[in-house]
Parts: sequence; structure tokens; C-alpha cells
Amino acid sequence: MRQDGAPLVPRQRPRAVTPETAAQRLSLSTPASDLAVRDVLARIRSWLHASALTDEDRGTVEIVLAEALNNIVEHAYPADAPGEIRLDLALDQARLVCVLSDHGTALPGLRPPDGTLPAHDVARDALPEGGFGWFLIRDLADRIDYRRAAGWNHLSLELRHSRL
Repeated sequence: MRQDGAPLVPRQRPRAVTPETAAQRLSLSTPASDLAVRDVLARIRSWLHASALTDEDRGTVEIVLAEALNNIVEHAYPADAPGEIRLDLALDQARLVCVLSDHGTALPGLRPPDGTLPAHDVARDALPEGGFGWFLIRDLADRIDYRRAAGWNHLSLELRHSRL
């Protein structure tokens, strides 16, 4: 009770894009390293396996999250000082919302790359090393939102079931 006699009410933390009627939630925190990302993807895969998503749907989610997480590992933190990645996933009957947060370097221009497909009609040995990740993320996700707040990057990815 407060001094004025009113009951204490817990404050609700504002959240980025989240389902209104989330049936299942998963929150994880992991070091930003290649091995840790592999482990967290395995945990997410197990969590999704218990859901009603098809194998193809789960594979799509894994591709999108693997690309986004690997971008954080490769670009957000210096190689000699990996930081933390937080993941909040919410799955309901219509969609999966994934919010990835890190306190590394902000995305250039404070927005996700446009995801233009790199030139791939070249000789095999001339194919670019990277640049396909954001193309895949943009192609497979139904909604992407990025914001930088209080030194943290927050990337929200929404995948609708029928779209998966």
C-alpha cells in the first residue's frame, strides 16, 4: 500500500512490437560470439519445435534469426570485446515477433540496410563474401523495425505464420 492508501501497482515496461495475445514467450541472453549464437539457435529451435509451426516455418525463423544474430556478432562489437545479445520472442496463433537487443555499434544511418541482393551473376570465385543476410531477412520477415535507445540497438522482426 502507498502512503495514500492506494494499492501498489507494478509498472508495465513498454515493449516494442509484440503480439496482443501471445500464447508463448521466450527470453534469452547470450554472449555475442559464433558459438553462443549456435547454442541459442538450438534452444530456439527446441522451443519452436513444441509449437504448431511446420518444419518449413521453423526453418524460416532460424534463417532470419541466424542472419540477424550473426550480423550483431560480426558488426556490433569489436572482436576482442564481445558484448551481450538479448532476445525476446513471442509466438501467438498469427505471428512470431522476435526482438533482438544489443549495446554495440548502431546500424549505419540508424536504419537497417536496404537488403539489395549483391551481384551473383558472376564467376563463382568472384562471388561476394557477404551481403546476402539483409536480403534474406527483408525477403522472409513481414515487418522489420529498428530503433536505438539509451545506447541499445533494438531490432524487431515479425513473421506471420501464413507467410512463414
